[in-house]
Amino acid sequence: MNNLHGIELHPATAAFLAKPRTMLIGGEWVDALAGQTLPVVDPADGETFCRVPAGEAADIDRAVQAASRAFESGDWPKMRPVDRERLLLKLADLLEANAQEFAELEAIDNGKPVTMARYVDVGLSVDFIRYMAGWATKIEGSTMELSVPLVRDREFFGFTRREPVGVVGAIIPWNFPLLMAIWKLAPALAAGCTMILKPAEDTPLTALRLGELVQEAGYPAGVLNVVTGLGHTAGAALAAHPGIHKIAFTGSTEIGKLVGKAAMENMTRCSLELGGKSPVIVLDDVDPAVAAAGAAQAIFFNQGQVCTAGSRLYVHRSRFDEVVEQLSAIAAGMKMGPGIDPSTQIGPLVSKVQQNRVMDYVNSGYAEGARAAAGGAAGDGPGCFVRPTVLVDVHDNMRVVREEIFGPVVVAQPFDDLDEIARRANDTPFGLAASIWSNDLSRVHRLIPKIKAGTVWVNCHNIIENVMPFGGFKQSGIGREAGRSALELYTEPKSVIMML
Repeated sequence: MNNLHGIELHPATAAFLAKPRTMLIGGEWVDALAGQTLPVVDPADGETFCRVPAGEAADIDRAVQAASRAFESGDWPKMRPVDRERLLLKLADLLEANAQEFAELEAIDNGKPVTMARYVDVGLSVDFIRYMAGWATKIEGSTMELSVPLVRDREFFGFTRREPVGVVGAIIPWNFPLLMAIWKLAPALAAGCTMILKPAEDTPLTALRLGELVQEAGYPAGVLNVVTGLGHTAGAALAAHPGIHKIAFTGSTEIGKLVGKAAMENMTRCSLELGGKSPVIVLDDVDPAVAAAGAAQAIFFNQGQVCTAGSRLYVHRSRFDEVVEQLSAIAAGMKMGPGIDPSTQIGPLVSKVQQNRVMDYVNSGYAEGARAAAGGAAGDGPGCFVRPTVLVDVHDNMRVVREEIFGPVVVAQPFDDLDEIARRANDTPFGLAASIWSNDLSRVHRLIPKIKAGTVWVNCHNIIENVMPFGGFKQSGIGREAGRSALELYTEPKSVIMML
C-alpha cells in the first residue's frame, strides 16, 4: 500500500503496513496462542487494510510472566536512574525521527487529520517522554526526626523511599492511541516499572510500532510487552490478573468502573482517566468571534473524540445569538475528508459503531425538541463521518446535554448570571474539565472555585501541559497524570524506621 485516498504514503508507513503484524511479548514478536486475528479498518471508507493478533487471557498471562521476569531479574532492575533517563531520551529521539510515519499510521487507523497527528499526537508524545526522562533521576524520599516516646533509652532514625510499583497493565483508548500510551509508558519506565500495553482494538498500529522503537532504543526484553486484542477478552484479563501491580486505564466511565472493580479483587493499584461533559462558559464581555472560534476548537478538535471536549456551550444571553451564529458558520465551513489528506479539517469518527452512537444521540435530541443550527447529519458515502453539529433549543434534562456523546456535537444554551451558570455547569456526574471565556478576571476568579472540574482553562480549551496534573473530579476518574503526579502513580512510598 503506497497510496491511500490519492495521497502518497511515507515509504516507512507503507513498509510497516506491508509486513505481517505480531505482538511483542518477552522481547519476541509472536502470534496469538489461539491463532486468531482482528481486522484493522480504515474509517474513511470502512475497508479492512490489515489484521493484528487477537490476544486473549493466555497471551496476557505470558506477557505478565515476561514483565515479571524483567522486573525481578536481569539488566532492568540493575539500571541506575541515569540509565533509565538515557533510554527514555533515546526513545524520544527515535519517535521524533519517525514522526511522519507515526502521524500517518494514526491518521489511517483512527481517522484524525494527519497534520494534527504530526504536531499534536506525535509532537506532544516526544515532549512528554523527554519531560518524564528527567524525573528518573529525581525520585526522592525524606528523612525524619523520630520521637518514639515509648522507647526513651534508644535513638531512632527514619526515612522514606519511593520504589517502582512493579508490573503495570496499561489499557489505552482509541482517540489518542500513541499519546495515551506514552502518558502511561514514560512515567512507568522512568520509575523502573515494567509494562503490558493493551491498545484499543480499533487502533492498534502505533502501539505495535512503538514496541519496535522500544527494542531499537535498547530496553531489555520484557520491559515493554504489547498485546493486541478485544477489550472484553484481553483487556478484562489484564485488569483481573493477579500478577499485575498497577492498572492504568483511560477510556469511558462505564468501562472504567468495570476495570476498577476487577482490579480491586486483587487490591491492584488503579488510576482511571475517564469521561467528561465539559462546559464552555462565555461571559458577556467576550468578543463573539473570539468565543465562537474558541468553542469550535473546544468541540471539533479530533472530531469531538476527546474526553475534555467542550460539548456543553453556555453563553451569556446577551451574546448567545451572535456566538451561535458564528460558531455555526465555522462548523458549516469545515472540510471533511480522510485523515491522511493534509487539507482535511474534520476526519471520520473511529468506527461505524461510533458513528451510529453519535447519530443516535443527535436523533434523540431531535426527538426531545432540539434543533440543528449546523450539521446534524452523517456524512455522505461509506466512511464514518458526522458533520460538525451545533444543537440549540435544548434543555438541561436532555440526553444530549447530560451524557457524553464523544463526537463533533455541541449543545448551546444561554445563561443569565454567575451563580446560575456555576450550578448548571456542575449539574453532571462528570468533572474532568471546563473553560471560562472572559477578560474580567475578578469574575473569572470568583467562578473558578465554584467549578467542580480537574482542569479549568481560561480563554482557551484543550491545552495540555506536561508539568500540570491532569485528571477529573467525580465520575471522571481517579488519580492524576502528567507532572510530578504521574511519577507518583507508578511508585510506592516505603517507610524505614531504624533503631541505632
